[in-house]
Amino acid sequence: MKFIVSSTGLFSHLQAISRVINSKNSLPILDCFLLELTDGTLSITASDSETTLTTSLEVNENDGDGRFAVASKTILDALKEIPEQPLTFSVNTDTMEIGVQYQNGKYNLMGQNADEYPQTPALGSNAVHITISAPTVLAGINRSLFATADDELRPVMNGIYFDITTEDITFVASDGHKLVRNKTYSAHGDEKAAFILPKKPATLLKNLLPKEQGDVQIDFDDRNAVFSLENYTMTCRLIEGRYPNYNSVIPQGNPHKAIIDRQMFISALRRVSVFSSAASSLIKLRLGSNQIQISAQDIDFSTSAEETFICQYEGNPMSIGFKSTFLIDILNNISSQEVVMELNDPSRAGVVVPVEQEENEDLLMLLMPMMLND
Repeated sequence: MKFIVSSTGLFSHLQAISRVINSKNSLPILDCFLLELTDGTLSITASDSETTLTTSLEVNENDGDGRFAVASKTILDALKEIPEQPLTFSVNTDTMEIGVQYQNGKYNLMGQNADEYPQTPALGSNAVHITISAPTVLAGINRSLFATADDELRPVMNGIYFDITTEDITFVASDGHKLVRNKTYSAHGDEKAAFILPKKPATLLKNLLPKEQGDVQIDFDDRNAVFSLENYTMTCRLIEGRYPNYNSVIPQGNPHKAIIDRQMFISALRRVSVFSSAASSLIKLRLGSNQIQISAQDIDFSTSAEETFICQYEGNPMSIGFKSTFLIDILNNISSQEVVMELNDPSRAGVVVPVEQEENEDLLMLLMPMMLND
């Protein structure tokens, strides 16, 4: 089997899907890319047995069809230094010898039998199909990925929950301390459905989607989901289990509301949190008449800091404690210039929402407070 392909075209496709491959794999064949040539189209697959990513590109010339596996690290490192030029691959599918010829030289390497490569699971007959635009999926993943947990005891919290109704789709993530609920009205399903997307495939999508235009077709059943993009297809194992009722933890009717400049708030938190206890990262917010005071102290090292700046707040003075790193994460994942902080009392969760929601979106973030000593 012989084919000619662009060096940079092949390298960019290999590099994009190589993120799936684990550094240590249970099956040695999973250290390889699977390459299949059919009718002038080269399909390339990478997998870690739970997540499989496939992409394809057209070859310039080809002689015969076939499939083979090749060590991912070897071929990536070999192609990395080759400038744009045609590469001629000659593959002996009986002995698995691979020859790669380029302008000034050639590589010889050994491939592996493609039949050893695990097959991608097929979806059941009860699969649900939805279509969402690529920017909408990217926004949902970008805003919620940081709030997912790493909890071995509650695996359902380790992914992004897609809650699909006939009116909207909601992306939810929570680690028990912070929660993100990003509702989009620009997409909906034909029926009520839901699935939990694990962190690794969500991160892969986050890297692939910025280059994509058009729609993402999502097909899923109880165990697996298939994301079909313009240039890539990702099949992944879903997290099984029931996601907690996230709406029940969002406090309603919060009487204390402060409108704060987001960038000013982040800068002040970064400055003051340097002086907070390394163990807890506790910062104290004190809201008074049209101003907010941020303070932190570390009793062990006798250090403290406080900063006051103006915000829109009318109501009774109140104090509440938060973990500074979590609060900065939340503010960094909101894009509006100003945010509304809605509080009830120092023992109940604080809600942060943008002053101006983006079109067809309803974004809400929630953070559990920390106990103040005074």
